[in-house]
Amino acid sequence: MMTSSPFPDGAQRQAARQAKRDAVLLAAVRMFNARGFHATSLDDVAASLGISKPTIYHYLGTKDQVLLECVTLGLNQLLDAVAEARGKPGTGLARLRAFLISYVQVNMDDFGRCVIRTGDEMLSPESGKRFRHLKREIDTALRSLIREAIADGSMAPVDERIAAFTFAGALNWPARWFDPDGPKTAEATAEQMVDLLLGGCTPR
Repeated sequence: MMTSSPFPDGAQRQAARQAKRDAVLLAAVRMFNARGFHATSLDDVAASLGISKPTIYHYLGTKDQVLLECVTLGLNQLLDAVAEARGKPGTGLARLRAFLISYVQVNMDDFGRCVIRTGDEMLSPESGKRFRHLKREIDTALRSLIREAIADGSMAPVDERIAAFTFAGALNWPARWFDPDGPKTAEATAEQMVDLLLGGCTPR
C-alpha cells in the first residue's frame, strides 16, 4: 500500500511557484497604479509581501520585466475578451457591444488599469516594442469587429478608424476615474457607457 509523501511533487511545486509569482504581480500592479511606476521600487513591493527583493528577481526579474508582465496580463485579458465576443451568437453589433463591455471592465481592474496608465517611455526599448505589438493586436481586433457589424447591416456605416479611436478613447478613461466602492458596479457602468457610445451607431 502506497503512502502519501510529505514532499511536494512536481505539479505541486509548480502550483506553489505560480501562486507566489501571481502574488508578487498583484502587489506590484496595485502599487504601480496607486503610486505610479517611477515612485514604486521593488523594495516597496517586497516589503508589502514580507519578502526580499532578490525573491522578486527570482520569480519575475527586473522592475521593467515586472511592469511588462503586468501590462501583458492586462492586454491578454482583452484578447481573451475578443475571442469570447466572437463566439457569441447574434449580429455583428451585438458582438461588438459584448467586447466593448468586457473592454471597459478589464480597464477598471488591476492589470487593465496598468495598461492604460503605462506609457511606452516607462519600458525598455525591447519591452516597449512588445507592448506596442500587443496594443496593435487589440486595435486590429476592434476595427475588425466594427467592420463586421457594418457589413451585416447592424451598425451604420462609419469610419472604422475614427470609431475605434473614439471607443477606445472613451472606454480607457474609467481606468482613471472608476471607483469600485462607488454607487454602480463595474458591469453596470460598462454597459451604460457602451450603450451611450453605440447609440449613435445604429442604422437609421
